[in-house]
Amino acid sequence: MQRAEAAAIQIRKLNPRVTVNTITDNILLQGPELYGPFDVIVATNQDYQTLSTINASTRLASRPFYAAGMHGFYGYIFADLIQHEYVIEREKGNRDTVLGPESATRSVLAATTKTENGKVVEMVTKRELYSPLLLANTSPLPIDIVASPRKLGQVTPLLTCFRALWDFETGTQRLPTYSHVDLQLFTTLATEKHKELQLPTEMLRSEFLRSFLQNLGSELAPVSAFLGGQVAQDVINVLGKREQPLQNFSLFDGEESKGPIYALHPIFTADIDPTAISIPAAPVTDVQTPEVPISAMQNQNAPTLSGSSLGIA
Repeated sequence: MQRAEAAAIQIRKLNPRVTVNTITDNILLQGPELYGPFDVIVATNQDYQTLSTINASTRLASRPFYAAGMHGFYGYIFADLIQHEYVIEREKGNRDTVLGPESATRSVLAATTKTENGKVVEMVTKRELYSPLLLANTSPLPIDIVASPRKLGQVTPLLTCFRALWDFETGTQRLPTYSHVDLQLFTTLATEKHKELQLPTEMLRSEFLRSFLQNLGSELAPVSAFLGGQVAQDVINVLGKREQPLQNFSLFDGEESKGPIYALHPIFTADIDPTAISIPAAPVTDVQTPEVPISAMQNQNAPTLSGSSLGIA
């Protein structure tokens, strides 16, 4: 039974009033017309190629896109809403709201007021601009983080590991195993991604790499519930055009109970050369000795990727 068909049985039981349709054809062969009838697209637990392909089609169909995935204690949520306008209601302050750019991706479009329960409430309309996954995955950290050694030191190495994992998947079409060659390759990719992000070398510890690789392919109900709840909450806000949506990459580290959010866009500072950031083909031979030791990992195989599926809400 296809994953979509198996999941549909339980989903229908949760709410029989909702019509659930399944698509069992290869999602990579579907065009933008598939996504047009839907309000929002959510893809879960897919490899990088599948996510990028779906994201490209949702952009052509002008539909908001979410990607989410988990590996044991670790997970992520990515949002590409293309261009999204929303309204924030707040108590009016002493200063008038200034219209215009608020950040590199956010602009204030309008501000109106109303009286509610004797208080003056301000309704501020904002617009957020987004980048597709293909660009976000090769973009630097926000300028305010890069310019601050303190903030750089607080960036989770989980971002490095997910970028390395997606590069590994792109070149091998599978998850890393615990073979010596795979461990060397993954660590080499992680070291390269860490340098691209301009993160301190000492932050990429062998213990964290070991934990990340040992969690690959596994699922934990509490982590899945947390990520699913975050996606659902953001989707509701986006459809209602209320509150600021996710911008644009959220990570979850279940071991540290942390969920940082990074706005990843192709905005480069003077000391970052964008031509130096590449997407390697992830060769599987002639790998150099990794900079971070991982010899303490267990010698067992991790599960490989399963077939493609798409969740549409």
